Amino acid sequence: MKEDKPGNNKEIIPTKTEIDVLQVLWQCGPSTVRFVHEKLNEQKNVQYTSTLKLMQVMTEKGMLERDETNMKHIYKPLLEEEKTKGFMLERFVESMYNGSVSNMMLALIGTDKTSKEELEKVKALLNKM
Repeated sequence: MKEDKPGNNKEIIPTKTEIDVLQVLWQCGPSTVRFVHEKLNEQKNVQYTSTLKLMQVMTEKGMLERDETNMKHIYKPLLEEEKTKGFMLERFVESMYNGSVSNMMLALIGTDKTSKEELEKVKALLNKM
């Protein structure tokens, strides 16, 4: 996580592995470490202790909140999904495309991964604007 100087309005920037944990919690809701670990293991092999430690660190950083009222500790995200993704996207566009959304869009549309359906959606969105 990277933050501005203490005392300023801080934007938390999660790492790739922190985003993986947040994605599980955003999609599935408050969960135990075991549940998050099982979901992460569907994508790649990770050790339970690594997941546990990561979620503990994320709690210390203010990304997660841990409910300890029951035997099983339940974690929930403190970062809002849309706000976090929006902030990270802004940083990406700024660093990779000098702040030019049009240059980013042209690069995305020009890839082989862009389907006809996606191009139609983009066209419809542009026509609405």
